[in-house]
Amino acid sequence: MKADGIIDKYKASLVIKGYRQNEGLDYFDTFSPVSRINSIRMILEIAALRNLKVHQMDVKTVFLNGNLDEEIYMEQLESHVVLGQKRKVCKLVKSLYGIKQASKQWHKKFDNVMMANGFKINEYDKYVYVKPTDIGYIIICLYVDDILIVGSNNEMVKHTKDMLNSRFDMKDIGLTNVILGIQIKRSSKCFVMTQPHNVDKVLAKFSKDDSGKARTPIDTSHHLSKKKVKVLTKWNMQRYCFHCEKFKQIHKQSRGKPLESNCEGTEISQIYLGLRLHYSRDPAILEGFSDAS
Repeated sequence: MKADGIIDKYKASLVIKGYRQNEGLDYFDTFSPVSRINSIRMILEIAALRNLKVHQMDVKTVFLNGNLDEEIYMEQLESHVVLGQKRKVCKLVKSLYGIKQASKQWHKKFDNVMMANGFKINEYDKYVYVKPTDIGYIIICLYVDDILIVGSNNEMVKHTKDMLNSRFDMKDIGLTNVILGIQIKRSSKCFVMTQPHNVDKVLAKFSKDDSGKARTPIDTSHHLSKKKVKVLTKWNMQRYCFHCEKFKQIHKQSRGKPLESNCEGTEISQIYLGLRLHYSRDPAILEGFSDAS
């Protein structure tokens, strides 16, 4: 997907019938190597503070990199049946899309490669890897098949990319501009994370194209209530806006109750302003804020 939300290209993959696998026999653990969104934000903040470039690489056919520990067989494809061996099946050597443990096996393979090349796993997020050396450091953030790379010098970044290319089939995207559907813009002083295409979808869905600006995250004169009216739940919004900061704040103030979708559209228009995060070099320290609760 491009930065403006337009689909760049479609892909076709061979997908196995993973729904026929039996837990405890064909697979045991399932999970996806997904970095926390807070880790991605922290990496961008570090890059902004130290004036570093954030590079991005994509792993092609990512799940095909994982090796299987279990013995799994697959029926031959209808269009690729071996002549005279119709009754035979295929024994899988590597993971395929659809297999329950595909994500886990990919992470296992990637983890072993990182550890073998001197990287250490972050204690807070095990999908963030750090390699400190005498000449600098490298930070790698893994989100399934997307990899963010931040280094203190270009030589270490190039060496890391060469290492990844030698072990996996990679695509070097260069400087990152889109990650997880979030558009990242870089200026001389800051990084900006924004989702303009997702905002447009939200406003269009709830007929709020003419929404104005607000100076605060929520209208202090508007009282949320539990009346049975048309509601907009937390999950309705998060389906369109990934980890929207202001929506979480508004939802928290409603104490977990559904939000009213009234004619004023207060909540909607103020969420619009929340979909933009700035990471600047001033101040030169990391700061965090929280409310009393």
